[in-house]
Amino acid sequence: MPIRALVVDNDFFFVEFLGELLEKRGYSVTKAYDGKEGLRKLENGPFDILFSDLIMPKVDGIQFMKVARKKFPDTTLRIIAVSGSVVEQMDELTDAEVDWFMAKGPLDQMEDQINELLDQMEKGVVSREDGNKFLEPGVLYPRQVTAELIDTLNFQKAIIESIGFGVLVVDRDARVINATSQAVEILNASPGDILNRHIVSLFPPTERGYLIDALKAVAQNLKLKKVHLSVLLDSRGSCLTVSLLRMGEHIAGWIICMEEAEL
Repeated sequence: MPIRALVVDNDFFFVEFLGELLEKRGYSVTKAYDGKEGLRKLENGPFDILFSDLIMPKVDGIQFMKVARKKFPDTTLRIIAVSGSVVEQMDELTDAEVDWFMAKGPLDQMEDQINELLDQMEKGVVSREDGNKFLEPGVLYPRQVTAELIDTLNFQKAIIESIGFGVLVVDRDARVINATSQAVEILNASPGDILNRHIVSLFPPTERGYLIDALKAVAQNLKLKKVHLSVLLDSRGSCLTVSLLRMGEHIAGWIICMEEAEL
């Protein structure tokens, strides 16, 4: 049976480059072009090896790799994080249980390096215990602009996580693309159970109609800033605030704020 590989990156050309490299080695390759699509492709697993970018729209790479690791805990899945900003995100990579870290560089150098690593894997020369290796095609250093961007993103994440209620970010197709830890706790689920799920499916059937009405209300009446509603979750009360997610004039989805309430 061929080795099964999943390649996830929002850079189309890099996905094609890496997919072709793996297919030449006889691997069975599944491709995804952002983290959200990657979550969907995980359902085609298990996989033997995962290459994932770090910074991707909607579902970021760190979050995606954590879900992948938890989804296949009993497999020998090897995870390789690949990114132009890998130097600036080493701490987060460790938290995601990544086996190897690879900085993007000239493709010819990356091809040699990836082939060398895969050769070692196939021969059993390296194992997961030998992981946490940082691979770089040439000499790369943290770049000030990228480091500042990462710091800004981390600061924004910290603000959202520190808000006193749960937050769900819902894409235009009504699927969840981000959930804070408190939202996960209120829903009594794990991130893997929530991400890329249709938002309505996370609530009891008796409450779904009210949520659908709230989503429709803010989408159909742009002057309506938010809608409040109360729902029951496993006999526990929860107050929801539903509003549109706007990016300038573009409507990108919905934001749902959640807070537990006493019955």
